[in-house]
Amino acid sequence: MVRPTDSYTTEPHRVDPPTQGADFVVVANRLPVDRDTSADADPADGPVWRTSPGGLVTAVMPVMRAREGAWIGWAGTADELFDPFDLDDMHLVPVRLGTEDIHNYYEGFSNATLWPLCHDVIVAPEYHRTWWDSYVRVNHRFAARVALEAARGATVWVQDYQLFLVPQMLRAMRPDLRIGFFLHIPFPPWEIFSQLPWRSAILRGILGADLVGFQRPADAANFRRAVRIKLGMTTKDDVIRIPAVPGTDEDDPGTPIRYAVARHFPISIDTADLEAQAADPATIARAAQIREELGDPRILMLGVDRMDYTKGIRHRLKALEELLGDKRISNEDITFIQIATPSRERLDEYQQIRTDVELAVGRINGEYSSLDNQVVHYFHHSYPREEMTAFYLAADVMLVTALRDGMNLVAKEYVACRTNNDGVLVLSEFAGAADQLRQAVQVNPHDITGLKDAIQLATEMPLKEQRKRMKPMRAKLGHENVQAWSQEFLDALDTVADTQDELSERLHDRRG
Repeated sequence: MVRPTDSYTTEPHRVDPPTQGADFVVVANRLPVDRDTSADADPADGPVWRTSPGGLVTAVMPVMRAREGAWIGWAGTADELFDPFDLDDMHLVPVRLGTEDIHNYYEGFSNATLWPLCHDVIVAPEYHRTWWDSYVRVNHRFAARVALEAARGATVWVQDYQLFLVPQMLRAMRPDLRIGFFLHIPFPPWEIFSQLPWRSAILRGILGADLVGFQRPADAANFRRAVRIKLGMTTKDDVIRIPAVPGTDEDDPGTPIRYAVARHFPISIDTADLEAQAADPATIARAAQIREELGDPRILMLGVDRMDYTKGIRHRLKALEELLGDKRISNEDITFIQIATPSRERLDEYQQIRTDVELAVGRINGEYSSLDNQVVHYFHHSYPREEMTAFYLAADVMLVTALRDGMNLVAKEYVACRTNNDGVLVLSEFAGAADQLRQAVQVNPHDITGLKDAIQLATEMPLKEQRKRMKPMRAKLGHENVQAWSQEFLDALDTVADTQDELSERLHDRRG
């Protein structure tokens, strides 16, 4: 018997709810912690963990506390199985990944197949059946763990592209659950997504959720179109009609059906926390110190990214190099800091982008730096949150030139930290943040001439114009923060789960 390309290799089985379980479960590839391997940590005491706070942790922490929540994910180390533990009012449930899982599921299918596919195939995705089989097995492992931890009728929130199959697997195991899924990266147009040999399985996996969230309206529209084209399902506005039995005629009144909603919920940041950090006298003093250590340049520009080919770091360096060569900006007036956090360094494409960036930095500094001013300061490591806030506060211009990005929270963080309403954000129109931060100087990073013009405009912008642009962006982030994002999504998930009959009427009334 030939197994269809889109079928699973692991079949989920019904699981009874636990006697005592969590009413709210977040499931993500990683737990929100890092293992402390410093010399101070005594191995005899067992593993020591430290919270690695991010936007998602900030968003869901209050919900987890209120609903007795649990977070399920990989602990970040290979071939180790840890018992569940509590940290910072979170119940954390580790999922084990072996060395082969990391190679095939994580570095392979997640980051060498799905990541480039969802980012406009800036590099070519690789399609390997062994990677897919590993992806299925690991997704089943995550789903099975959730099924054992979630209380009857619990809300489960599945996060991101590493776990596309979990919603459907979990629905088969635990049909009593309310399941939400949020995709943090872009969802590609059908013409790109259709390359994926396992496209139907991915779509059906996602559709196990009651509510599917995306960063931008176009992402949600791309998903709904793929569902119509490949699965033949009916959609109207954001409602999708799903036959309970795959392959049946969805217009057959005898076929059991349910409804899912797919719409955009743009993620944001903890605005109040960043504003408070930026207003701290210690942060203000550190920002002044940064500028002083750099020779107090007339214009300090900043780029903060993971070292990733989607971030457009090469493009901004090329634009900067040409501006200096054209003498449109002075090497004595401009200093540029590029912070590039290490990322997926075992993959060839990531080794290549690092090489390209470092060659460009060396070339620019060799040609245009002087004893008095080094034009580009490049740092290939991460910084603590407090230090990053000081960098945001010190920089006159922020360059966000992503070639494709689901959101890009760095852009929002920079705006939140500009407590004096000054500074200029140069922002790629291909980043999701461009939908909310419309007063930024928006650019097409592929257009080097246009990018050069935007950077020059930013360096010459009068303070009055800076404040005219910055003030409404800061006001928007004041109420469109990460707490509002999580609350909006979870409220919508409850509504979808509670109103299946209304969704049916809505879809059929609109069709008629």
